[in-house]
Amino acid sequence: MEFGYFTLSDNVYPEMKRSAEDLILQIREQAILADQIGLHSAWIGEHHFDSLGVNSCPHLLLASIIPLTKRIRMAPAVVVLPLQHPLRVAEEYATLDLLSGGRVDMAVGRGYDRREYVPFGAEYMDSLELMDEGVEVIQKAWNSPGKWSHKGRFFDIPEMTITPRPLQKRVPFYMACFSRASMEIAARRDMDIIFAPFAAAMTYGDLPSAVRTYHETCEKFDTKPRKAMCSYFIHIGDGKDEEYGRERQMAYFNNCALPAFHQEPGKTPPTMQYFLKIVDILKNMKKEDLGSKSILLGSPQKIVDTLKAVEEGGIEEVILYFNVGGKPHQMVKDQMHRFMEEIAPHFEGSHKKFRLQAAAE
Repeated sequence: MEFGYFTLSDNVYPEMKRSAEDLILQIREQAILADQIGLHSAWIGEHHFDSLGVNSCPHLLLASIIPLTKRIRMAPAVVVLPLQHPLRVAEEYATLDLLSGGRVDMAVGRGYDRREYVPFGAEYMDSLELMDEGVEVIQKAWNSPGKWSHKGRFFDIPEMTITPRPLQKRVPFYMACFSRASMEIAARRDMDIIFAPFAAAMTYGDLPSAVRTYHETCEKFDTKPRKAMCSYFIHIGDGKDEEYGRERQMAYFNNCALPAFHQEPGKTPPTMQYFLKIVDILKNMKKEDLGSKSILLGSPQKIVDTLKAVEEGGIEEVILYFNVGGKPHQMVKDQMHRFMEEIAPHFEGSHKKFRLQAAAE
């Protein structure tokens, strides 16, 4: 199993004195640290107008770490595709792939926060259809051997090519999957998939069931299942440390997630109605209710046991949300070190080769 760094750049807390500018620079330093300690990937979220997170341009932040990293793969988490023209997205990430020497993973989703759609004039009620057609355009741009064109409901693109093209023959291309509708797009369009454990539990029962459903959906569309990943909130520690992790996780849910999730059925796309159930769950959640369906919390051994079950369920990589809840920058870095020293060695992955190479040097 591989492990990566993940952030949504949340900074919306009543007591928060850290500026958006400070957090973006901290994320950059944490992503560079991830490369230095052997994490496999860095996934940087996209949010707009400080509605949840403060980083609106993950491709720029990722580009800034290229000269300071050697091996880490880099990805958005995720490109909110309905807010952008897919041709521009294809160009940006093809350029990033070239500059990084072929280290890009791509990930798209439609988001969930209507407040991010309105200023862009994007059609929130058509978010699923916009995302589906946007994926088609990006795949044509990257994979067509020569000139190509596209005529659809939202985009009418005359015959063309893009430059530069990605360095990789196939850029790993993930669909962020909260719903069955998103999973169908992933399977139909031959995409990798990434789950949020709490959403997978609500929609499919648990992560293993989500992975099985993805495989079954691929079979329905006669496509081969690709890599399945998941993200996880994490805080390592017993006693007071664990209690602190619970408090910061609840702060995230109450101050960041709940305001971003839609709560009005009439203003919500039919394929997003499940968010109303998420809102109901979060409103009634207490910190004592937090468990392995939402967060890796507790001692290293407890986290190892949870991740072993996740691995057995078919998840090949877990990206870890260390800096959730406004945790201090130094604490986040300490938690990253602890994970790689006390938890990662229990699993096979590129981190083991990295440790051997580091020891030899």
